[in-house]
Amino acid sequence: MTENDSTFAPTFHSDEQRNDCNKQQNNDLHSASAPVVYDHHDASLKIKICGLQSVEVLKSMIPLPVDYIGFVFARSKRQIDREIAAQLIDVLKQWPQGHIPQSVGVFVDPTMDELVHITDIAPLDVIQLHGKETPAFCQQVRERLHKPVIKVISVQADRQNNTDQHNNTTSRINMDMNNTEMQMEQNYDDTATAVHQQCNPYEGVVDAFLLDTHDPLYGGGSGKTFAWEEIQAYHRWTSARGIPLLIAGGLNPDNVDTLVHGYPLEGIDVSSGVESDGVKDIDKIKQFVERARS
Repeated sequence: MTENDSTFAPTFHSDEQRNDCNKQQNNDLHSASAPVVYDHHDASLKIKICGLQSVEVLKSMIPLPVDYIGFVFARSKRQIDREIAAQLIDVLKQWPQGHIPQSVGVFVDPTMDELVHITDIAPLDVIQLHGKETPAFCQQVRERLHKPVIKVISVQADRQNNTDQHNNTTSRINMDMNNTEMQMEQNYDDTATAVHQQCNPYEGVVDAFLLDTHDPLYGGGSGKTFAWEEIQAYHRWTSARGIPLLIAGGLNPDNVDTLVHGYPLEGIDVSSGVESDGVKDIDKIKQFVERARS
């Protein structure tokens, strides 16, 4: 499988579009008082609803305009087995032709035998790797299973923002109204260095990256946000290489509009933010999708 065969189509294709994106990011970096508004057209923004377990809930989502449905095989309260996953994947075929969501299997440090065992019964479209999988393993998954791979990068929770769930966007990287432009640039450069260290080894062996808030128990799915200001450094790296970037971690119907219009990205991923009492809530799912597409 080559990179051109990827399921994911990056938003920025041409050098001109990439340059425009970089200009937007530079303007945002140097003008905190006048943030850039990112215009994600309906067709370009990819939406993933993760952690589905119920056939009936999934049927109630038809025909919502979502792009990916995630099934969790890693240790989690949303974990399902391959037989249930196969039933859920069958439901996806009931979406209107041309708008069928793709199935994404979520794994944490799986073995190749485990992936083969599951995909033999549940024909997943995409493999999401949420652990410490090496670049060599990611490439092996692509070559052996002939499926695109999303590699998750865990980002530390934003302690300040989690008190208000980003209703008042602030920065964990020590940025306030009294910071000088030099301090802002230094913080950005520090983040950019970390991004290169994390992402460079995976260039050419994964089809997309997903940023999620680190959870010490499960790796992700914490329901907490991270400092969204870090997105820009990651997106500069991914967009320059034509690799889509998806964002997860603490998303919900109340903050998704702030995210999609305030930061550069290609897709969003939600799980606990569209649940009530630990169960997927169709009204919250509809709200989330509507506000993300608005």
